Amino acid sequence: MSILEQFRFDDKVVVVTGASSGLGVAFARAFAEAGADLVLAARRADKLAATANMVEETGQRAHTVVTDVTSPQECTAMIDAAIDTFGRVDVLINNAGIGTAVPALRETPEQFTSVMEINLHGTYWAAQAAASVMEPGSAIINITSILGLTTAALPQAAYSSSKAGVIGLTRDLAQQWGTRKGIRVNAVAPGFFESEMTAQYKPGYLESLQPRMLLGRIGTPDELAATVVWLASPAAGYVTGQTIAVDGGMSIA
Repeated sequence: MSILEQFRFDDKVVVVTGASSGLGVAFARAFAEAGADLVLAARRADKLAATANMVEETGQRAHTVVTDVTSPQECTAMIDAAIDTFGRVDVLINNAGIGTAVPALRETPEQFTSVMEINLHGTYWAAQAAASVMEPGSAIINITSILGLTTAALPQAAYSSSKAGVIGLTRDLAQQWGTRKGIRVNAVAPGFFESEMTAQYKPGYLESLQPRMLLGRIGTPDELAATVVWLASPAAGYVTGQTIAVDGGMSIA
């Protein structure tokens, strides 16, 4: 297999959570362009349908499953739907997540818990469900954040804690499932990208961070999606248990 052929996903099935908007849509498009069929999961059925239409315009198949990843039962149903529709699951992109910016002395237990349940618990339940049916050579990519590695001048205790937890979870699942099941588990830690989340920041916030971005700009969704496709592909076949920061150098500045 040539180097370029290693980046193809023909006859493969990729499950993307959080596929109704933002970076999840970029991931779905990238894998469809690489030849994969997609199972698209999120809580918003109308927006999932739009993502599915985009995938089908590339000539690939798409199946949508309304899913709340905080429910282990719904994660299992998501994977069951993938098996019933396509007969296999080769890649899981654990992308579903939310972010908050609440000062630590004012954050309520409900606010903190809701972030942890989606970002950390949801990642675990989806990975657990997928790994139960995956064959050797499959891959799980958990989307964490550089805020699991550093800070960015906002009060984000819940978000940062959840994303740091995803990094630890990634390492542990890699060591559990690498030898026993032949499944690679890695994480990607995005910096700041054009998305629904960054669109909500106050004017001037992203500009204030640019001195810490060694490349002097925020990223584009395609730049992040390309890294995720590589990490899920046979081209990264000897990479597991790692967290790859895609942040323009911000986490080392």
